[in-house]
Amino acid sequence: MLDVSELVQPENGLIHPSIYTDPEIYQAELEQVFARSWLFLAHDSQLPKPGSFVQAYMAEDPVLVVRQRDGSVKAFLNQCRHRGMRICRSDEGVARAFTCTYHGWAYNLAGELVNVPMQERAYHNEIDKSNWGPRRVPRVHNHKGFYFGTWDEDAPSFEEYLGDMVWKLDAMADRYDEGISLVPGATKWVIDCNWKFAAEQFASDMYHVPSSHTSALVALVEDPQILAELHELNLTVPGRQFSGNGHGAGFALRPDILPSQSGPEFDAWLDAHREEIYRRGGEQRALAANGHNTVFPNFSWLDINNTMRVWHPRGPGQIEVWAWTFVPQGAPEEVRNEIRTSTIRSFSPAGVFETDDGENWTEIQQVLRGHMARKSLFNAQMGLGHEKQGTDGMPGRVTDDMYTEMAARGMYQRWADLMSGLSWQQIAELDRNRQQQEVHTA
Repeated sequence: MLDVSELVQPENGLIHPSIYTDPEIYQAELEQVFARSWLFLAHDSQLPKPGSFVQAYMAEDPVLVVRQRDGSVKAFLNQCRHRGMRICRSDEGVARAFTCTYHGWAYNLAGELVNVPMQERAYHNEIDKSNWGPRRVPRVHNHKGFYFGTWDEDAPSFEEYLGDMVWKLDAMADRYDEGISLVPGATKWVIDCNWKFAAEQFASDMYHVPSSHTSALVALVEDPQILAELHELNLTVPGRQFSGNGHGAGFALRPDILPSQSGPEFDAWLDAHREEIYRRGGEQRALAANGHNTVFPNFSWLDINNTMRVWHPRGPGQIEVWAWTFVPQGAPEEVRNEIRTSTIRSFSPAGVFETDDGENWTEIQQVLRGHMARKSLFNAQMGLGHEKQGTDGMPGRVTDDMYTEMAARGMYQRWADLMSGLSWQQIAELDRNRQQQEVHTA
């Protein structure tokens, strides 16, 4: 195993930049981080009936996520066992079976090999088809319409893995009586940066907003007075940051309990459903549903912008972003369209905020091509030593301010635990010891 003790030092707030560039580290991540973690696969709204499927990725492994005839959902590697071709080349659809276009081996909805061309002549009827289905994702969990999977039989349950982050995930996933749905079709694009830059920012970084997104605000807000007020609000509004189990979230405690950046139609709809939202999650959680979030390692969303995404790694210096717009299932079409249009303008490949972020991450990755640049430690010490357990009725480790890097340090701590080859049982024991040490120190 790699010695990661010098690569990330969460207790000191130090990060070695080689973790974003080293091919050996990247290959270890595929095995130790992505193959052992719970990864987002699909949402219920993408699989409306038996035979519905979507193609997803678990890191660099393509998988098919398929609604079964009994209503359950299974996932398996999108790889024919004959010569490794994809058994399905469509992004999504409805199927009765999946047939490899190379030699014609066919699989049913459960991923079982059901037909081998010329079985009698070519294989003399000696092939045991039951042994040649694609590798199945052994554990798939449905959390309020969100399907996550893991290859690791020894990983903790999804509830244990999520921990206190359930408070933030459900603020998005379980906000409305009729639930949410994804606007059909994922938006996909490539950014030449390491996956951890994106995951970390969505877990921990509100600090970049006043600097990175000034031009976007100027483009969106014509009135100089309103622009000045928004800038002042970003600098002065109180907020919180959460960290736990490698997950992270940050949010502003804005005056409006039900914030929206989508437009007047959605604002009016939210106001009309205020009591419903409070009943499902409480006022405090409704207030917290306006921030940035990452479920470790690579599933992120922005509540206020109605966008969620997976940062699929494509080598140490590239990611493929898959992004969806989520909308209230019961909202009228004009509200859903307003949300979709707003998300396109703000967080899409050409969105005014999204392009700011991609530019930053790409530039960092280019700088790290230099020899000396890869030797300069990064500072992740913002708010170090000022964490505490629980505040304002929020579970887990929560800071009194959103301008901190507590969640970044938590993310890299979990990354280091997994990269060290520790078992999940050993990691759980370490977490208990760390919590006791924090309580003792406090």
